[in-house]
Amino acid sequence: MSGLSALKFVASKPQQGNRPKHARRQKLVNKIHEQIQLAKAAQSGTEYVPVRIRSVRDEATGGTRKVEVPKRLKPWWWASENGKLFITVRYGARTLEVVDGKNAIETESIAGVITTLQILKTAVDAGELDSRIDAVMGQGKDSDKNSQVIDKRPTLKLPPKSSL
Repeated sequence: MSGLSALKFVASKPQQGNRPKHARRQKLVNKIHEQIQLAKAAQSGTEYVPVRIRSVRDEATGGTRKVEVPKRLKPWWWASENGKLFITVRYGARTLEVVDGKNAIETESIAGVITTLQILKTAVDAGELDSRIDAVMGQGKDSDKNSQVIDKRPTLKLPPKSSL
């Protein structure tokens, strides 16, 4: 028992599943990481092409096999007429407002894009943008759809029966 006395024992149970907020954070962090890699490749003059694994059916044998397919990745930044770069943060198909009323971040160069994305990545990891992600998640959904049911079918009104 002298070997076990050196260990620290605690009562704990494992977490079941992944919390939704943590999953959303991880999704955004992964996308920001891809954008950082894309910006670094643009800075060095190389090309960054992430790949994903897909299962495709082989026509000759009828079986499936796994192949690497390039992932389509669009940069979140663009250049303006005056030479400055603007960055937007995207969550899915929507633009995330990091600050109220502002949807873009201005930088001077591609190095500034990389620095900005790294700062955003640490902020997302710390949970600073959870409320912004939740706000974007709720935009496209009809939140009070279940509270009020409206029948939109046209109705045919018949005239009252006349007595013969």
